[in-house]
Amino acid sequence: MTNVLKESFTGENPPAPAALAAKVRTLAPSMTRSMQLVAEAVAGDPAGCAALTVTGLAERTGTSEATVVRTARLLGYPGYRDLRLALAGLAAHQESGRAPVVTADISVDDPIADVVTKLALDEQQTLADTAAGLDTAQLAAVVAAAATARRIDVYGVGASSLVGQDLAQKLLRIGLIAHAHSDPHLAVTNAVQLRAGDMAIAVTHSGSTSDVIEPLRVAFDHGATTVAITGRPDSAVTQYADHVLTTATSRESELRPAAMSSRTSQLLVVDCLFIGVAQLTYETAAPALSASYEALAHRHPRTR
Repeated sequence: MTNVLKESFTGENPPAPAALAAKVRTLAPSMTRSMQLVAEAVAGDPAGCAALTVTGLAERTGTSEATVVRTARLLGYPGYRDLRLALAGLAAHQESGRAPVVTADISVDDPIADVVTKLALDEQQTLADTAAGLDTAQLAAVVAAAATARRIDVYGVGASSLVGQDLAQKLLRIGLIAHAHSDPHLAVTNAVQLRAGDMAIAVTHSGSTSDVIEPLRVAFDHGATTVAITGRPDSAVTQYADHVLTTATSRESELRPAAMSSRTSQLLVVDCLFIGVAQLTYETAAPALSASYEALAHRHPRTR
């Protein structure tokens, strides 16, 4: 049991109380059912759970003490005592009125005004969760590598391909060589050409999309710096990633599948990455960006 617990804890600094709820939402889908029960309990009632011993929380959730400790370690805490302290901090946030807003699912008969309100609140929460859970050390490392990369390939399919195209376009406008690939065969063909000094970025919320994993694996095997932007930090894609940037997502519903809700958080990470690279390469990025604006401004509109 000790070995299992050691493997679960990442060894990094535990997440701040404000980031706990975000981390629960991000990791819960990939947990075992018993661990989900613990995670749902601490996220739903942090004040009540903070008052419980490890035995008390195990009894409340119908699990075992070992499951409670494993859940704490998976969430990034050395032990249950550290998780209790974070729960107390989260409860204080809630009492002060700064608690995360949990919105209701959109119903088929909701008035459009309610749909607008619910979506706005939901996306606001998704952005806050992503910002709270984003590893800025990993982000800084990706920015540094991208700023000096000879070439950057971005892989994504479906909704994630739109995010990949957005990132490649942004990087191109500041003078970097970047290409987005949504065709899996073309992605692998290009990945074979990558070498040390190049970068490959996979965008996949589930982290299990084979059409994205395969080109990243090929790029990894050829020595390129590899990055995964994913909502599942323990998923298959991460085994071929030198750096992992984790995104959050809102609750999936019948009218709003994960592909839609995940795109908001992916775009935030893309913007953070782009701004970081632009800052680091400002002397060349600023003129390149100005040149692209000027070229577009002088483009005559089409006649109809």
